Amino acid sequence: MKTDTLELYTDYLISHIGYATATGLSSLLDGEISHDKVTRFLSERQYTGKDLWQQVKAVVRQIESEAGVLIFDDTIQEKAWTDENDLICWHYDHVSGRTVKGINLLNALYHHNGVSIPVDFRLVHKYPMSELKTREVKRKSEFTKNELMREMINTSISNQLKFRYILMDSWFASKENFEFILKKKKHFVAALKDNRLVALSAEDKAQGRFVRVDSLALSDKESVRGWLKGFEKEVLLVRRVFTNKDGSTGRLNLVCSDLTCDGDTIAAFYQKRWKVEEFHKSLKSNAGLAKSPTRTVTTQNNHVFMAIYAVFKLERLKIKHKLNHFALRMKLMLKASRMAYDQLQILHAA
Repeated sequence: MKTDTLELYTDYLISHIGYATATGLSSLLDGEISHDKVTRFLSERQYTGKDLWQQVKAVVRQIESEAGVLIFDDTIQEKAWTDENDLICWHYDHVSGRTVKGINLLNALYHHNGVSIPVDFRLVHKYPMSELKTREVKRKSEFTKNELMREMINTSISNQLKFRYILMDSWFASKENFEFILKKKKHFVAALKDNRLVALSAEDKAQGRFVRVDSLALSDKESVRGWLKGFEKEVLLVRRVFTNKDGSTGRLNLVCSDLTCDGDTIAAFYQKRWKVEEFHKSLKSNAGLAKSPTRTVTTQNNHVFMAIYAVFKLERLKIKHKLNHFALRMKLMLKASRMAYDQLQILHAA
């Protein structure tokens, strides 16, 4: 990988407003780098999670600890007006509850001691496949997001990343994922859907007496041991109670495989999961995730990679300057606005 071009392009994403183009970067640098060189860089091959790890590894090694957590979540960047292909296609958005056209990105975010670093990513590709019975052609992915997550866990372990807990929302809270994580000698903390069935005693489990997890009489951060239906290992169940912005009361049910924890500890662990939401927000707001006119799967893939790396660079600046991503970028934008304003006054006076 041409690291000089990588640094230039990602700095461009952070400092630029509007669509990111090869011509725009070349113009910004007064032709010091040609737009053809940028285009070749974006189209030479598809950059992957392995490339990301090589770029972030040195910083991870400085901050990692067994107390670190690995957080998984996906996000969809809508691209309603871009031509459909294997990458930009229709995906179900479990947050909004609707199907949207865009890019589906699964991220692994490592968090420890206030620092969040993306260590792996996967893009969901859907290929045209014909139904045997109807002969109808539909786009389908070769792998589910749960399978991709398990692959990423394997990669993180192979990379000798230090962590003990894996955090995820209810979309990834499957029996297969839980069994896989325990087999890898790690623990999980996950949200559960309200209709998940649980038993609070070994006898109830043996007799098949399960109840909905949302029916449990638990107060905020209260924990109780139990079993999930279909999952053999005993787990800890925890209730979170909070006030929504509209004043209503919200409830969230959590499950943890580490029986040595208590409700407060599990609640504190899961609170860290929101760091991946902040990461996704920064991707879209501060790194121009959607602002690329690229037309091929390779260049679209690589723009996503560049945006992820740009957010990593913002995280390094956050550590150095004690400012969050949005404050850092606002500082850049104010400086640019000031320079533009001063230039405008010169034009008025000419």
